[in-house]
Amino acid sequence: MQDARDGVGTWKGIAKFLRERRDFLDDVLDEIDRRGPLSSSELEMGHKGQGGWWGWSESKKALECLFWAGELTTATRRGTFERVYGLPDKVLPTPVRDAPTPSREAAQRELLKIAARAMGIATARDLRDYFRMGVEETRQRLAELVEAGDLVAVTVKGWREAAYLDPAARRPRRIGAHALLSPFDNLIWFRDRTERMFGVRVRLEIYTPAEKRTHGYYVLPFLEGDALTARVDLKADRKAGALLVQASHAEPWASDATAPALAQELRRMAAWLNLAEVRVARRGDLAGALEAAI
Repeated sequence: MQDARDGVGTWKGIAKFLRERRDFLDDVLDEIDRRGPLSSSELEMGHKGQGGWWGWSESKKALECLFWAGELTTATRRGTFERVYGLPDKVLPTPVRDAPTPSREAAQRELLKIAARAMGIATARDLRDYFRMGVEETRQRLAELVEAGDLVAVTVKGWREAAYLDPAARRPRRIGAHALLSPFDNLIWFRDRTERMFGVRVRLEIYTPAEKRTHGYYVLPFLEGDALTARVDLKADRKAGALLVQASHAEPWASDATAPALAQELRRMAAWLNLAEVRVARRGDLAGALEAAI
């Protein structure tokens, strides 16, 4: 959503748009009902915007407001990641459409249970952030889930806040997977939890001037077992047919096994992107070992 500069990207702005432009919104719904799922570029209604992220047209604002209000849903996405909006009754499978609608409180409890299953153990802030729920609603629902035995209130050594445990979580829980993580991955999206769980401070440096970046432009942390052991700044050079590792840095606890494991994941990523090779630039304290492993 947009930021608060024009108000549309806030819940208050959405409510205002829904309230004040209801006739226009109904026209948008009628158009999608008549023509089928549409992207914002295919819907030519209302005033056009200035272009770019902050210059949404009236149609785009209407579509996003209707999407966040649940009156439209995502039918698909185009190759450019452009969302295509459709009417829920025509997009969602019949079993979903026919399922009973839970109360707000029941839905919130279920969302918190899903978040707890995904994280295993988490603070109230962790659980709340997973589906962006409100503070007071989360507090009330967590108390209800603890009382029902669906969550267990616990304390974690070194954590300042109380925590909640999924009763089905495996103990001890170990992870053997290796993966390159998008900076938007749920595992590391909530930066406070990432630092608390892994001891790693993850920051998106896309908007940081190049000379002030620490790890690079688009940096993917490397999950090795149950630790984040390295970070790589990656770029796909389609013309050269190569996955470029523009910088590679090791965390203090990385081992001799880190570079070979990371090299294997980089080769897998290059193959997935239909790139013929991986090229490692000599930037970062892991570059030498990674280049040798590649």
